[in-house]
Amino acid sequence: MPQISPEDLLRNGIRVDGRRWNELRPIKMEVGVLDKADGSAYIEHGKNKILVAVYGPREAHPKHIALPDRATIKCRYHMAPFSVEERKSPAPSRREIEISKVIREALEPAILSEYYPRTSIDIFIEVLQSDGGSRCAGINGASLALADAGIPMRDLVAACAVGKIAGQLALDLSDIEDKLGEADMPVAYMPTYNSVTLLQMDGSFTHDEFAAGLELAVENCKKIYQMQREALRRQYLEVGKEEGTGAGR
Repeated sequence: MPQISPEDLLRNGIRVDGRRWNELRPIKMEVGVLDKADGSAYIEHGKNKILVAVYGPREAHPKHIALPDRATIKCRYHMAPFSVEERKSPAPSRREIEISKVIREALEPAILSEYYPRTSIDIFIEVLQSDGGSRCAGINGASLALADAGIPMRDLVAACAVGKIAGQLALDLSDIEDKLGEADMPVAYMPTYNSVTLLQMDGSFTHDEFAAGLELAVENCKKIYQMQREALRRQYLEVGKEEGTGAGR
């Protein structure tokens, strides 16, 4: 890989991967890709490739984690050893444990867990290939997999990040932009409720940059939300065709 300096990240308004400052990377979403899971999704976001499986609601195990008034939501975010340039240990790292918690907390407001007391809902996010922004892509995939499992939700959760490179705001940072950039702010959002469920920030923004960055992230979460709805609609139509119901006609 050619050596890149922070100044190379944005030249004449064009980023190292050819995007402008306010463009998302290409996104591909599929739903219902695993037969053995209750719900599943596969998402490609730029070079990120992520598989998500959801199980439940099912009996809580071990039993002491059961909650009397709602389901226990569990989430495991895991990066495969081959997902990054240098082989990663298959054991969960501190970063993966932290991101698992962050993703769970971003999804919990959307899940009607009170419908299933004393059960658990398990979310497994497997990052097959990582290129920056995998927590946001994982949230987008997990939201689809939860819907595919038929778990009642208030809304889908859509996520994307805004960062700062070469002194300017930039949407949806890739791995090299994340490493050499000056700031990164992942945002998760429920459009129907106009509710932010995740807001983190590494680095620093001015007050005006923060406000503009949050607005940019929310607007692009809405675009991703429409992609999620379209992915679910395609899956629903496909199942309808296979079952010969009116859904696919």
